[in-house]
Amino acid sequence: MKILNFIPNFFTLANLFVGCVAVVYGVMGDLKTLAILVSIGLVCDFFDGFFARLLKVDSDIGVQLDSLSDLVTFGLTSSIVMMHLIRNSTFIIENSSVFYANQIPAIAFLVTLASSYRLAKFNIGDKNLEFSGLPTPANAIFIVFLPFFIEKFELLILFKNIYFLIFIVLLSSYMLISNYPMMSLKLKNLNFNQNKILLIILLISLTLLIIYGVASLPIIIIIYILVNFIRLVF
Repeated sequence: MKILNFIPNFFTLANLFVGCVAVVYGVMGDLKTLAILVSIGLVCDFFDGFFARLLKVDSDIGVQLDSLSDLVTFGLTSSIVMMHLIRNSTFIIENSSVFYANQIPAIAFLVTLASSYRLAKFNIGDKNLEFSGLPTPANAIFIVFLPFFIEKFELLILFKNIYFLIFIVLLSSYMLISNYPMMSLKLKNLNFNQNKILLIILLISLTLLIIYGVASLPIIIIIYILVNFIRLVF
């Protein structure tokens, strides 16, 4: 029985492990390997919750451990990716000899701070079928796969603009700590009418992935956010 209790925590710790390794690769500038490791972390993050519910072994330590793992794998790695993008912006390159310019990329760590706050808020809040603010893994998917998106759609000029990159950092951080209700991507049941919005999102996401591969993941997250805003209005 004790072994069964540890299964969810095994996946949580595996998530933390790949997150730590992803941070190392990110610091070295290997953002593609970082993205692969974060993807593995996403799988582990799914299975820790899946097995916790399946085996009915939810625990307080599991909740805390999950948030600590998510902070590293999804929060810290996102900041590292944004830091690299900002460091490669035209402004930073042209002013590399200026002291203050070299400190600007540190603003990317606002995403880590916002992720930590969001995860702490989640831990003490109600666990229901909707999230308050953008989930940390979803935010990580958007940021970590931005380099693939930039390369695929040839948007290097836009992402060389430091003001645009800082805007992404600030918007990402705000979305993480906001109180906007965001639907969970988990099926409530097998009823089509109750899940039609989610199923439409999943169908669009699958189509984009087939056509554009992982480069479409930032677009999918934007669609997810827009659908939630439309739900608020209507």
